This record gives sequence, structure tokens and C-alpha cells, in this order.
Amino acid sequence: MSNQVNIEDIADFLGKEVGLTDWIEINQAQINKFADATGDHQYIHVDEDRAAETPFGATIAHGFLTLSLLSKLSSMNGGIKLKNSVMGINYGLDKVRFVSPVKVNSRVRARFELVSAAEKKPKHYLLKHNVTVEIEGVEKPALIAEWLGMTVVQ
Repeated sequence: MSNQVNIEDIADFLGKEVGLTDWIEINQAQINKFADATGDHQYIHVDEDRAAETPFGATIAHGFLTLSLLSKLSSMNGGIKLKNSVMGINYGLDKVRFVSPVKVNSRVRARFELVSAAEKKPKHYLLKHNVTVEIEGVEKPALIAEWLGMTVVQ
């Protein structure tokens, strides 16, 4: 399915899955860079030997690293995109839950369901997606989120 839709047709997509991305890998270099950017160097993220002794058995990605990948994942056929859009603005999150840890070198992907769409002012549409970030081979998802995006159209 193409996730490019006319605003007049948006109601047809409410409550439906509107995007499923490809798998992407989260490696130790990414985790280390995120730790440096945020100052969160907790050993479960960056000390491979010590993390191996935990119940995780390896280092794990920061929950906020996984959450920050929503931007990349949404560019990979994730979520509804309005035709004639000139700009998309990250508007925030209504709810986020980190359900399962993402072990180093795991692959994740995202499923997007359109929950709501509303014109907030002329040519400015607030779209809410339920997003589930899945971990390859793991039953429970890495996270679930209600993600808000403002799309400005011509």
C-alpha cells in the first residue's frame, strides 16, 4: 500500500494499519554514540563484558534510542503521509511504554496504525499513529507509542 493519501480520503484509513517498515539493526556503535550524545553510559548499554553477566546476556539499546528511531522508521513506509505536504513536524507523544529490551545486534521494525487526523488550523493536520516497534524473533515488542505529527500541506 502507498502511504501517500489525499486529505479527503484520510477517514478511510482510521483504525487501520498504514505502514510496516523493513528491519533495521541496532549495533554497539550506535548504542555507544547514543550514550555519548545523552551522557547515559550505564553499563548495561556500553560495557559488553559486565552486561553479559546480567539477565539480558548482552548490552541493550537505550529505550530512548529505540524511540528516537521512529523518525527513521517512519521514513521507511511508516505511517500516513499526506499528498501535497510541505513539512512534517514532530508534535510529541501521548503515551510510550518500553515493553522489552533490545539486545545489541537485534533487528527492529515498526507497525503504524492511524488513530486520528484533525485539521488544527488551515492546512495543518495533526495525525496520531499507534506505533509498535517489534524485535525480530521476540514475542513482545520493544515499545508501543502514540505518536503525534503535524503535517503542513500546500
